[in-house]
Amino acid sequence: MPQSGVSPQHVFVGDVQGCADEFDELLGRLRNGFGDEFILHSVGDLVNRGPDNLRVLEGMRELVEAGRGRYVLGNHEIGLISMLLGIRPVGERDTLGDVLGSEEAGGWLEWLRARPVLEHGEIADQAYVLVHASVNPDWSLADCAQSGARVQARLGEANLECVRDFLSQGLGETEADSDRDILGRLVSCRSVHEDAWSSKNPGEAPREPWHRAWSRREHGYGVVYGHWATQGLHLAPGLRGLDTGCVHHGRGRDGFLTAWLPGAPGESPGRSPFEVQAPVLWQVPARRRYYNY
Repeated sequence: MPQSGVSPQHVFVGDVQGCADEFDELLGRLRNGFGDEFILHSVGDLVNRGPDNLRVLEGMRELVEAGRGRYVLGNHEIGLISMLLGIRPVGERDTLGDVLGSEEAGGWLEWLRARPVLEHGEIADQAYVLVHASVNPDWSLADCAQSGARVQARLGEANLECVRDFLSQGLGETEADSDRDILGRLVSCRSVHEDAWSSKNPGEAPREPWHRAWSRREHGYGVVYGHWATQGLHLAPGLRGLDTGCVHHGRGRDGFLTAWLPGAPGESPGRSPFEVQAPVLWQVPARRRYYNY
């Protein structure tokens, strides 16, 4: 735990997706710079497509159990939970065999089911939400908190048959189950049109990026998110999109693991962390090409 009376450095990290070497390099740099006085917030998708999911999960679990890590689930964690529950087959592009074949597989299922799908809090008196993909553009901060809690309760139910039933239909873009619709928005959405959402890129009008619609509402909270590697780093008032495609390195782009350090030395003082135009970012270049599709 951070020492009493010492303000830890908050750090938000984008999608890792099994890129354990890059994740370890980031952790090493944080420990060198801040000792144990940092809290790492993960936007989810710690796993899949990359080579070493267990090492990433173990590193994050160690931080969470020490009170120095926060971790929201992404679509790949929902997929992993579904595989561990036996309701989704392993796909051709999935690289989750190290977790699925682990002696701790049952323990990972329970640990993952206990993780939130949305975190909310304050940094420098600025309210924020941490989520993997998106929030409904119309949601207030209270709506975000309530929606995240509803889904977390469904995923964490003691009766695994209830969880299987909740996840067995997948995450479509039109859901009769309102909680499943919320889960889809939180972990998969990229574009919206009126009340509908889609996991696809916006393309042509009338669909638009979810965050463009969210920005028009002028909410009083910020959003940190990932999920959208093809969009890349997204820095805008109230928004920090941190998926810079570490696992996608070599697919026509350079991939990085990106971390945002609000309020770190070098950032403009006296302003909301979501208003700073040149925030402090640490980027770890991908070691190699990981993902061949």
